[in-house]
Amino acid sequence: MESFFSRLENRVRETNSLLCVGLDPHLEDIPLPSADAARDFCLRLVDLTSSSAAAFKPNAAFFEQFGAAGWDALSDVIAAAKSTGALLLLDAKRGDIASTARAYARAIFDTLDADAVTLSPYLGYDSIEPFLEDPQKGVFLLCKTSNPGSDDIQNLLVRGRGGEYPLYEEVARLAQQWNTRGNVGLVVGATQPEALARVRAAAPNLWFLAPGVGAQGADLQTALNAGLREDGMGMLISVSRGISRAEDPARAAETIREEIRAGIAARTPNFTAHALLPERLLSLGCVRFGEFTLKSGKKSPIYIDLRRLVASPRTMSLVAKAYAEILRTLDFDLLAALPYAALPIGAAVSLEGGWPLIYPRKETKSYGTKASIEGVYRAGQRAVVLDDLITTGESKLEGIAKLTDAGLSVEDIVVLIDRQSGGSNFMAEHGYRLHSVFTLPELLDIWETSGAVSRKDIAAARIFLES
Repeated sequence: MESFFSRLENRVRETNSLLCVGLDPHLEDIPLPSADAARDFCLRLVDLTSSSAAAFKPNAAFFEQFGAAGWDALSDVIAAAKSTGALLLLDAKRGDIASTARAYARAIFDTLDADAVTLSPYLGYDSIEPFLEDPQKGVFLLCKTSNPGSDDIQNLLVRGRGGEYPLYEEVARLAQQWNTRGNVGLVVGATQPEALARVRAAAPNLWFLAPGVGAQGADLQTALNAGLREDGMGMLISVSRGISRAEDPARAAETIREEIRAGIAARTPNFTAHALLPERLLSLGCVRFGEFTLKSGKKSPIYIDLRRLVASPRTMSLVAKAYAEILRTLDFDLLAALPYAALPIGAAVSLEGGWPLIYPRKETKSYGTKASIEGVYRAGQRAVVLDDLITTGESKLEGIAKLTDAGLSVEDIVVLIDRQSGGSNFMAEHGYRLHSVFTLPELLDIWETSGAVSRKDIAAARIFLES
């Protein structure tokens, strides 16, 4: 038996579309405040846009306001939409205790014959379970919605493995656990790309229903960068008024479908890592602000300790993806991680990209093989050096010397953070190219813009770097 999302993916491939057309008969959009007018409005949209739509999404409230006649009209709209081959998502946002949820499930799936429904997860699993019994029927759980007031509750911080994170991330993780039949997805507003990126990191395989493109002003390309799965699927872009209020709804739907296709082709695969890592570095204490004494004896208003990354496997995974994005542009045979901070990073990157890993020892073994380099390699191979951080660059030369003494060639060095304290120029003078995921000034700009770090601390760090 095919699961709901298997059916959806088949429909997406058939239509080459991730567009979900919203069917919302607002009173100001219909000639009369009646169920018949609401039905006719939606039937016209279905007829005009069916060739561009993977799914249709009527909102139950616009029909329920007309009582029993509205319920009949909704049934007619669902039947017409499904007759086109599209999947039918009922936007009902139900959420109640188990016995009531079971009655809602019968009404939505058996009586109305909808294919999927939106649900509130805040009563827990027993309120969701009745909707999950048939794998062919799907649910989209409200995770991070596009309305401004969503921050009031959905952004509340909870504490778990890896530190503090917003409540909506916990909803995403629960959805993954509950998806045993392949029929659980999430509602994540396209208006909040950082939240999209966070949820995608927490739920890498789930489908998202993403409202907000069009009248609500979400940027389509940014949303696709943040929310798409690696296979270019995993998101239904829901558009209602941007199509229904267009002069030519058929053309508007086709235009949006083509814009989505172009956006998929132009997406930035490492958006998630770049969006999330600055905040994660702060929450893990990998970057701290205050007054610190450095190894040199200098006083610094900022301290970086990337060894703390090992405390959060989710963050280490994002770090690996960010390194891998750079590494895929380079020509090499082996990864060479410099001890000690880069060793766990090197292992994560090796697993992410499938590249073999070696590392030069701090001290040559005095027994056994007396190896100065651990791992499998041969002279003549090209190694790209990985480290966590670069300041002046002088400490990198010792490790590189052990690699070159063993007959390996080194041209490139990749780090997570370049403090921009002369390291790039120093390495260039010695014939090496430096690549970084972030520069420290870039991170300071991000933290200042987001308000994650006070302007006073940002200013002090900038003055210190300039000096």
